[in-house]
Amino acid sequence: MTSGVPKVRVRDLTKEYYVSAGGRTQVVNALTGVSFDIMEGEFVALTGRSGCGKTTSLRIVLGLKKQTSGAVEIDGREVTGCGYDRGMVFQHAELLPWRTAIENIEFGLELKGVRKAARRATALKMLNLVGLQQSAHRRPYQLSGGMKQRVGLARALTTDPEVLLMDEPFGALDAQIREEMQAELLNLHEKTGKTIMFVTHDLDEAVLLADRVVVFSPHGQIHEIVEINIPRPRKDPIAIRGTEEFQNKRYHIWRTLKLTDEPLKIP
Repeated sequence: MTSGVPKVRVRDLTKEYYVSAGGRTQVVNALTGVSFDIMEGEFVALTGRSGCGKTTSLRIVLGLKKQTSGAVEIDGREVTGCGYDRGMVFQHAELLPWRTAIENIEFGLELKGVRKAARRATALKMLNLVGLQQSAHRRPYQLSGGMKQRVGLARALTTDPEVLLMDEPFGALDAQIREEMQAELLNLHEKTGKTIMFVTHDLDEAVLLADRVVVFSPHGQIHEIVEINIPRPRKDPIAIRGTEEFQNKRYHIWRTLKLTDEPLKIP
């Protein structure tokens, strides 16, 4: 993490929805006054109960949703829509079934108008980065869940975004593959130095991966931002889970969520 101007600046985000029921319109506040910064190269996790506004915040930063009030800036530029300075990895890879792995990875570069030879070279580099060089020509149905997520991650990295946004990308994977993907992401973060904003319900995952964890209350507000003082590089996730810092911060966040005014199912 570096000092100076934040890479991502979120200021006083409010998001309201209007719900009609019984002839009346009710205002539902998904976010209220959400503010935080992410510095260049920092890994920040967002956690909290379902419906607390984590993914809404992420999608506003991406430009897929528009806030009711407040602002988001990337490198001092206000976000007004989607852009190539942000890449997104969704919970499900959502690969194009008629394309091979490498063709899926090339897709963003095609949209940018990059020539075939250049985009193929970049896609191959990203395949190597995520360890899938032997699966370049497989179609999605020939890939495991973890392999599909690696393709989705490579696709997001191919356009070289300033900020990588990840919405529970490992939530649908089984426990063993999930741990492998967490280790892979730690390795990728070390190699690329990308600024990452990561949504998760898994408290172990949040503490293992992040430099800071933004804890949302059930009402779309930030309850607390927790510093994770685990040195990088984090080469051994198993050893990290056994450290006092990991255990203390995991328990602290768990306790914080348990003390909010509505029940929360903790993984």
